Amino acid sequence: MTFQHFLDLPPLLGARGTVILPGSKSISNRILLLAALAQGTTEIRDVLLSDDTERMLDGLRALGVTVEQLDTHVFRVTGCGGMFPVRRAKLFLGNAGTAFRPLTAALALSDGHYQLSGVARMHERPIGDLVDALRQLGANIDYLGEEGFPPLEIFPPTLTGVARISVRGDVSSQFLTALLMALPLLNTEVAVDVVGELISKPYIEITLAMMARFGVSVRRDGWSSFTVVSGSRYVSPGVAYVEGDASSASYFLAAGAIGGGPLRIEGVGSDSIQGDVRFAEALGLMGARISMGPNWMEARAPASGKLNSIDLDCNHIPDAAMTLAVSALFAEGTTTLRNIASWRVKETDRIAAMATELRKVGATVEEGADYIRIAPPVQLRHAAIDTYDDHRMAMCFSLAAFGAEGMRINDPACVAKTFPDYFARFRGVVQAVPVIAIDGPSASGKGTVAQRVAAELGYHYLDSGALYRLLALAAQRDNVLLGEEAVLARLAERMQIRFAGEQVWLDGVLVGDELRGEQCAAAASRVAALPQVRTALLNKQHAFRRSPGLVADGRDMASVVFPDAELKIFLTASAEARAERRYKQLKEKGMGANIAALLQDIRARDERDSQRSVAPLQQALGASLLDTTALNIEQAVSEVLMRYQTKKEKTGPV
Repeated sequence: MTFQHFLDLPPLLGARGTVILPGSKSISNRILLLAALAQGTTEIRDVLLSDDTERMLDGLRALGVTVEQLDTHVFRVTGCGGMFPVRRAKLFLGNAGTAFRPLTAALALSDGHYQLSGVARMHERPIGDLVDALRQLGANIDYLGEEGFPPLEIFPPTLTGVARISVRGDVSSQFLTALLMALPLLNTEVAVDVVGELISKPYIEITLAMMARFGVSVRRDGWSSFTVVSGSRYVSPGVAYVEGDASSASYFLAAGAIGGGPLRIEGVGSDSIQGDVRFAEALGLMGARISMGPNWMEARAPASGKLNSIDLDCNHIPDAAMTLAVSALFAEGTTTLRNIASWRVKETDRIAAMATELRKVGATVEEGADYIRIAPPVQLRHAAIDTYDDHRMAMCFSLAAFGAEGMRINDPACVAKTFPDYFARFRGVVQAVPVIAIDGPSASGKGTVAQRVAAELGYHYLDSGALYRLLALAAQRDNVLLGEEAVLARLAERMQIRFAGEQVWLDGVLVGDELRGEQCAAAASRVAALPQVRTALLNKQHAFRRSPGLVADGRDMASVVFPDAELKIFLTASAEARAERRYKQLKEKGMGANIAALLQDIRARDERDSQRSVAPLQQALGASLLDTTALNIEQAVSEVLMRYQTKKEKTGPV
């Protein structure tokens, strides 16, 4: 999927279906490095393909490790027995903490000269505690920038032979993971004492399980001390599988809980070694109905239909806890998430970022050093969510589209870090507020048909042409020339529009028949051809998409404004029939008209609308043609309703 710099998610009504998860980032990068350090060749299956794993693969190849891609998610790694063939290299590791921290430790205990760098945010993520622990072993590491932060320069170590070192556990579990994975390279017994409370303990469980899979067992004293015994060495298990990503499962489980469900994820379940599977328990505390098997989990909305708030220590699910923060928008009461200090040193300061974006949608938020407290608004507001180059911010806030107005996600491509096709998968299991898009040429009757279809279904109605006519009126009122594109675009953004039945208000003033006059229609056709104007009015049109549904008519409803419309109709009639209809309309309103002039004007407008460079009038891909030349309004409405019912029967519920 190709992204713009933002992605507009429509308001969502429900979620159900099945998602097969991509591989775990944490497990993928651990196995890749362990396979490189091991003796023998390892075939690794179900590897996640993402920015973070690409950084690890690039790093290993730069160090001389033979890495072959056998299939899309299958790699063969020929281990080097702890001695990297390339002894001098510069590695760029992006913002991949699961690559940067473990490679730092492994390279610091090998006999080479290396420089490690990343993106600007990686250079803001602390690494001093890991470096201090490695220096206790005799590692020679220099900071190339600010003390305590990457980038780093690593020289061959002067090993001290110490048998016990210490590392802080309350900043990032990746420091302990990096040390444990590197210590077998020393071939001596070393104990690691954890200073302070160890956070993100489940990620250490993953590390220990992966090390054991490669033949290294670690003695432990609870969570306070870990010992790698003398003689430990990594040996390839031959074939290693990567579990589905439990953190990624959280977004879909939450979607099922918010959007009704059932929504099932496959690839991780009760047999998982990942701590984030316990997100399902937290969602259950919020009232969601959870079921689980060895390799799957499923979520449904609470029987009451509404989630309840929780007060939870989230040390055991630090990444998945972010999903709880957005889920709290749909809960009754105030939710408090505690013991999340590690959020501060992730891809961004996630506590600050989450608080900022939750406030945008209307939540009342209190943040502390290691907690966040969220009181949901009465109704979520539409907002443009900034994602801070943080994949989890983008994925979490996709859930906010279950609000009445949908949501905009800025920089959606940041999900490539762990889940490149996340938004495609998400769209595959959610049900957006349905739209019937009726496009067609001037005077084809699409407005009347659309309005009556909306009334029959109890849906909202959008006359997109009215927006352009209103802009033409506003331009005339403010003495703005129709060729002043930038000025017109700014006017379009700030004008206030309200519809009530057949009545329309512009900036608080009721407008009458002048809105439907030929002069206004001709001016509207001119301003509608301006790219900046169409962009400015796009958000206003999207705002009409509300539960239970929308019927929208215009010239590009199906092609540009609502390309995901459930039903697309291109409604037309002969130019003569349209001229006659327009003539009758004007006469009924007591307005003067000449049918020959009307016919000439309609043909000229058809030509202009079909030839314009922006959103030309044409039958959209997937739209069905409805020629009403020989139909009356009632027949045309019945035909649209029949096609909509047929469409729903074919697609079925989401």
